[in-house]
Amino acid sequence: MLAPISALLQDGRRHFQHGPIDIITYAEGEAAAVEQAHDAAWERFKNVLDELTCELGALRQPVGERCTLQGAIAQTMWQACRACTEDFITPMAAVAGAVAQALIDSYRSAGIDRAWVNNGGDIAVYLRDGYSLKVGLFSDLSCLNQEMLEAGISVDGFFEVTQQSGVRGIATSGWRGRSHSLGLADSVTVLAGTAAMADAAATVIANEVNVQDPRIVRLPAHSLKDDADLGNIPVTVDVPELSLTQIHDALQHGLTRALLLKNKGLIISAVITCQGWVTSTETAICSRMSDK
Repeated sequence: MLAPISALLQDGRRHFQHGPIDIITYAEGEAAAVEQAHDAAWERFKNVLDELTCELGALRQPVGERCTLQGAIAQTMWQACRACTEDFITPMAAVAGAVAQALIDSYRSAGIDRAWVNNGGDIAVYLRDGYSLKVGLFSDLSCLNQEMLEAGISVDGFFEVTQQSGVRGIATSGWRGRSHSLGLADSVTVLAGTAAMADAAATVIANEVNVQDPRIVRLPAHSLKDDADLGNIPVTVDVPELSLTQIHDALQHGLTRALLLKNKGLIISAVITCQGWVTSTETAICSRMSDK
């Protein structure tokens, strides 16, 4: 396996990459403190893949009644998934968020005003009192093309995350994303107190955004990826144009789960989109994206 790499980007961000893990970090504050935090994050990152790989078999098993995992990140993954659902789920549902969460700890130090760690769209945040972070929402990956990447991505909306909000993790899941989903959501974006919890909750909510329709194409997860942790469970690979009733029903199913998680204090808010329609735990109504 290739060694981990670190690169300094032109705008001051750092890029850490090792195997499938691809991280972008950013920090603001006193120059010396920022450099020290980046160095600490890099030292932590260098061991992450090996730490996860040595327990990979157990991490791909369903979450049970008792955690037998040894690594700190693996335990965080298990705890987030266990809290979110009693349905079938493996700790891998929270892997990206848990890794980002582990690295953000390096930035919780004097001299750092704000920082974030972005692990493929799952983001851990640190904010000193009085600081905030603006995060864009891009709901439908099918609209993303090379022209848009070159000209600049036009997002569907923004979140303003403040230190007082309690939001320390942001994650997005959906059937078009890099991970498999059982549902039909174009995107489910969750804001939570930790990145691992946001990641697990986004997965669980996205799985609930669903209706029955024979035109929806689902295939066993292992047929798409040999080592998929979902095994032979059917995952969504194609969704036709749905009726308005189907869209609203699917969104309502996801919203019901999101509100349950919010009422339990596990998440702070969630935004769910499907074929140009959106709902959230803040409004609890379905609206066209174009009206937002």
